Amino acid sequence: MRLIPTRVHAVLDYAMGVLLIAAPWLFMFYTGGAETWVPVVLGVGVILYSLCTAYELGAVPAISMRTHLGLDAGGGLLLAVSPWLFGFAGIVWVPHLILGLLELGAALMTETTPAHIPHRAGGTRVTGAR
Repeated sequence: MRLIPTRVHAVLDYAMGVLLIAAPWLFMFYTGGAETWVPVVLGVGVILYSLCTAYELGAVPAISMRTHLGLDAGGGLLLAVSPWLFGFAGIVWVPHLILGLLELGAALMTETTPAHIPHRAGGTRVTGAR
């Protein structure tokens, strides 16, 4: 069941992107290794592909909402397992796991079609049909 409208998801995307970039300093795990750079790089990625998504707060509608949600799910999964995948679980793992699971959950719970957006990727118009 998809409970999150795409407009709400868009706001969450930009907030999550900023949070991921700031997380190493907010949660005091900025040592310059993978534990620092994985969330920073993923945060920059979230902001960039959000700007390119065909939804209410996208600037350039180049990718579909389904593609966007796939990127969210993949990034969330990567973030969640990154402490063990990159070997820094002994330093920090809780923020990566929690933020990764939140990102994955948002991807799974968001509607796949924007309620209204003037132009989508491929030039088609969306008028609210789901």
